[in-house]
Amino acid sequence: MSNCPNCGAPADAGAARCAFCRTRLAAISCPSCFGAMFEQDAFCSRCGARRADTVAEDGAAPCPGCRTTLRRLLVGGTAILECGTCDGVWVDADTFELLCADRGAQAAVLHRFPDRPPAPADRIRYRGCARCGKMMNRVNFGRISGVVVDVCRGHGTYLDPGELHRIVEFIRAGGLERARGRQIDELREQERRLRELERRRGRDARAFTSPVSNTSAWRILIGRD
Repeated sequence: MSNCPNCGAPADAGAARCAFCRTRLAAISCPSCFGAMFEQDAFCSRCGARRADTVAEDGAAPCPGCRTTLRRLLVGGTAILECGTCDGVWVDADTFELLCADRGAQAAVLHRFPDRPPAPADRIRYRGCARCGKMMNRVNFGRISGVVVDVCRGHGTYLDPGELHRIVEFIRAGGLERARGRQIDELREQERRLRELERRRGRDARAFTSPVSNTSAWRILIGRD
């Protein structure tokens, strides 16, 4: 057990917020066992590992969800920006690519960010990029995951609470391989349709020129015969 850094009340290290004052608690992840740690803890309450240096820093970027300043967070060695107000997460583009391929980083994310049911979608919100401020695109991750995230293709991805957990579960369950397989099938189907269209055009061209001559075909088209 540790104490809330804001009100001093007893709090479980696995709790996301203080039960009394609702202050954000689980701000960092243990570099050894990936368990949740409070910012003021020098050692992990689970395994006793020393807290990693520079695990959080302020002033990185504004949260696309609520405009609060995001804070840098090391999750199993992966740098992620987290909002202490709305619990949204910003992942830079390069970091997202690494996260998709690194199972160790994925395991750390699953330990650090719990799954949450999607918030009721009363209306679609378009948000500004945490880096450039331009409106981001809403994208169904992997096209088949069902997790719709906000993406700036040049800078990164913003995820609402619970979405990063669901994306990692999708990746670890082979979702990206299924998405690539479906994309390959769609490309093959497009190629098949193009070949069929070319064959039809070839048949139409032959029917237009045979068995009558070009002159006769032209007279038929203009209504002379």
